[in-house]
Amino acid sequence: MPPLHSLCLPLNPSLPKATPITPSTSSSSLFTKPIKTPLQVQTLPLPDQNLPLQFKEKILCLEIMGVDSGKALSHNPSLQTASLHSIHSVISYLQSKGIQQKDLPRIFGMCPTILTSDIKLQLSPVFQFLSHDLNVPETNFRRPINKCPKLLVSTVRDQLKPALLYLQGLGIKDMEALAYHDPVLLVSNVERTLIPKLECLVSFGFSHEEAVEMVVRCPGLFTFSVERNFKPKFGYFVGEMGASLEELKGFPQYFGFSLEKRIVPRHREMMERGLTVPLPLMLKSTDEEFRELLENGGLKVG
Repeated sequence: MPPLHSLCLPLNPSLPKATPITPSTSSSSLFTKPIKTPLQVQTLPLPDQNLPLQFKEKILCLEIMGVDSGKALSHNPSLQTASLHSIHSVISYLQSKGIQQKDLPRIFGMCPTILTSDIKLQLSPVFQFLSHDLNVPETNFRRPINKCPKLLVSTVRDQLKPALLYLQGLGIKDMEALAYHDPVLLVSNVERTLIPKLECLVSFGFSHEEAVEMVVRCPGLFTFSVERNFKPKFGYFVGEMGASLEELKGFPQYFGFSLEKRIVPRHREMMERGLTVPLPLMLKSTDEEFRELLENGGLKVG
């Protein structure tokens, strides 16, 4: 069985380029009847016979990889005129960097523009950034890319480097954690995303230094929405729980727990029993551990 990306090679390289279609065309309108893929793992529809052969091959290539061709064409119109050879080159390059075939549907599904990226000008600098700036060994490139495919469509000079410098300036020094756990921070705009979230914490009553300490301790805070996370959870924290800023400063992970499924029900159950449990213990305990805490009057067993 040939590698999956070999299925993307044109049957006849001398064929003329396909005639572009409008981006709004969905994959369902491009097919007429089902056929079995060479991998025998799914049933694929056959492209409309009126489409040029090379374009039909391109559609089948995407579908065989597990990529919705209609969605990909809609989000990346450049695919209409891209050659099968160029698509094959991108796939081969990513695989040379450790990206596996099973990763491709998710990566291309989330960021179809990767399929028409310039290897030398766009993709290669990202891998150099991962290696030189984040100290990611070549054997581990797959981890941050799978965690955040958007890295591959972000420019190093205008996006990745400024975000890294800002985060380092705050005091975030663990490059391994940044690369493997929070790479989404590197594709976040400093002025429009990161700074406003820090300012939101300051607006709650924390000093700038305290807010910085919180995000350094818990960088995941930068991934939360101000309107859907920070404000409602902080409102409940001070309005219903009546807790102190000092307690929240010591446990910024509070914002990572579900308000409806974790924070509110556990707090209400404690209130009904007239018990007090430290914030970290209240939220980090498993259901069984929390039940045991309640049965023992809010005191940790063992």
